[in-house]
Amino acid sequence: MAFSLTPINMLGELGRFANWLKGDCVAAEEFEGFSVTEKLENVQLLDKYNLRNPSKGTLYFATTHLIFVDHEMRKETWILLPHISTVERLPITTTGSPLLVRTKTFQSVFFVIPRERDCHEMHQTLMRLSQPVNVEELYCFNYKSTPEDLPKSAGWNFFDIQTEYQRMNVPNEHWVLCNANKDYELCDTYPNAIYVPARASSTVLLGSASFRSRGRLAVLAYLHHNNAAITRCSQPLSGFSARCMEDEQMLDLIRRANPNCGYMYVVDTRPRINAMVNRAAGKGYENEAFYENIKFHFMGIGNIHVMRKSLQKVVETCEQNTPTMSSFLSGLESSGWLKHIKSILDTSWWIASAIDSGVSVCVHCSDGWDRTAQVCSLAAVCLEPHYRTINGYQALIEKDWLSFGHKFTSRCSHVAGDPRERSPVFTQLLDCTWQLLRQIPEAFQFNERFLITLHDHAHACQYGTFVGNCEKDRRDLRLSERTFSLWGYMASHLNEYKNPLYSPKAHPDILKPDLSAQSIRFWSGMYCRHESGVHPRESLPDLLPAAVEHSAALHQHIDYLAKRITTFKKLLSSKKDKSETSVNYQNGNLETVEIETRTAGMHIDNKFIYESGANLSEMECANHDHPLKETKPQKPTNIPLITEKTDDMIPPSLSALEAEINSVALDWKSIKNVTECSCSTPLDHFSRKHHCWGCGGCVCTRCVSRAPLPALAAPAPAPLCAACAPPTPHAYINHQEPKK
Repeated sequence: MAFSLTPINMLGELGRFANWLKGDCVAAEEFEGFSVTEKLENVQLLDKYNLRNPSKGTLYFATTHLIFVDHEMRKETWILLPHISTVERLPITTTGSPLLVRTKTFQSVFFVIPRERDCHEMHQTLMRLSQPVNVEELYCFNYKSTPEDLPKSAGWNFFDIQTEYQRMNVPNEHWVLCNANKDYELCDTYPNAIYVPARASSTVLLGSASFRSRGRLAVLAYLHHNNAAITRCSQPLSGFSARCMEDEQMLDLIRRANPNCGYMYVVDTRPRINAMVNRAAGKGYENEAFYENIKFHFMGIGNIHVMRKSLQKVVETCEQNTPTMSSFLSGLESSGWLKHIKSILDTSWWIASAIDSGVSVCVHCSDGWDRTAQVCSLAAVCLEPHYRTINGYQALIEKDWLSFGHKFTSRCSHVAGDPRERSPVFTQLLDCTWQLLRQIPEAFQFNERFLITLHDHAHACQYGTFVGNCEKDRRDLRLSERTFSLWGYMASHLNEYKNPLYSPKAHPDILKPDLSAQSIRFWSGMYCRHESGVHPRESLPDLLPAAVEHSAALHQHIDYLAKRITTFKKLLSSKKDKSETSVNYQNGNLETVEIETRTAGMHIDNKFIYESGANLSEMECANHDHPLKETKPQKPTNIPLITEKTDDMIPPSLSALEAEINSVALDWKSIKNVTECSCSTPLDHFSRKHHCWGCGGCVCTRCVSRAPLPALAAPAPAPLCAACAPPTPHAYINHQEPKK
């Protein structure tokens, strides 16, 4: 087998999987331009829970995915190439050459390839395609959405940093918009719109920027309703004794911008020892003797290297073949991961408490784009209910992470570069948010799937939202013109991310979490989600949304039935004008439906019906007192003759009415009993399952479509399986296996 792929040639080598990629997670969703280039037969996939009976199948190598298909078990394993973290060749065995693939979504896949040469070539190709050299080679620049999806512009204009500050009543008498960074001349890693104290002069701004690492001077990040502000910056270039009058004036102006308090806090999120080491390199931290009316605090959050090593140990702990309680807990303890999560939450809550008490806080770490982004955004989540909604949390990411220069391309390793720059900083933000969500679920509009989707797409590069290291990078790359936005995609799938327990009035003010050691949990839904056999058959995150959706479907069906009953009551009891245009529904015979202008009253003329050629006998058309008629009432088999207005949409026959009523399923299949989609795709704990409103069955994402149902009061399209969906000329679902 020889591979001819290069990162430049990302699309269209051989045959397609057609629409097979309309899947339920970023690893298998809507990747048009998908092509299969090579395949390897008789490959084994080892499962640590079933080492004696490995899966055997075909390994397909495509330009965007690596897909293993076990034809006998009808099981698929999808691996998105940008998600690949490491590819490791292990010593050859009697059964073949092992290849261990680890992903950024915490999936570890162990392949055994029969031929050593094929294994070597696969290893080299995966390494090359999973780590492109140039940003322009990322998949987002080649991704083509399907015609049914939102246009490319959708999502890019959802959030505007000035609009977000206006929501906080900024600008005002204390804070103003500064135009000094309009062309990113003051600080190229800040947004072009920054907000500074109203009394800060250009001299103060320039002097403070020159005294801060990377030019990241102190600017406004969040303003509370009590005028207490969170500002952010980078470490000062103070060394052992250097000082800057402009920087000292800048912090004093920030303090004065809050007239309710005579002092402010300066929070250095680093451990004290780290900050002292940086002093030897000419950097460091603020000297309280030079800055008036400030109170300085170290918080002790580890740097990116500590966090990277910690997560590596977590992955190794989760990869144990036969983990015991002791080995798992000791591995988790030695990783220090939960300790780091707690330290981030402790710092965030400390800042939120200070702001709530009316004291402004200035936050920095080293360069102000990692730990600073974490604690500023989490403090805002605790303080502001808006940031606990779906749109609010997305706006927070746009403001505190994307606009203020978190290095997503470096930290998520989108392209080949210095491996020491990679770190799970954004993963920790989501983990901390999940800790809050788990403790106080009624305070959050979004669910766990929302956080996992953000994590996976931050690493996937399917959308341009998280590509680049700062706002200037994204503008230079023209991402809003050349790529799709993740926000646009998520806006069309909002129901998947809504938390059914959300109650906006439950926590209208500050959110107080429980940060005791025993309250910080390991997030198995993120780090162990790909492991089979360790998840419940019916998980709460899937069960609750399904129940809410089922309830909504039934309520709409009840409204429809009530409307139908009301319509029939009116038709049977009301009298109409003589000149009224009407429709006759005669015993369900479609051929006898006619529109006529009545000049007589509303009474039914049986003689007219009989002579008009309707399919009724003379006895049937006779009056009710006909001597040959049975007096015993008979169950009607058709809709009786009624006259109604032409704009009322009533089925012409009883069978049509029954079909309309039965178009909505009253009973839905339980999620725990669903193991396979109708297209033969296995459905496990991680799979997104959709209920068909028409039959109540469960299908995978690529088999679900949407169309209106007549027995629902709302005209909005409802989720339907392929069997229940009406045929459309553009509908195409391909469930065939990859071409051989």
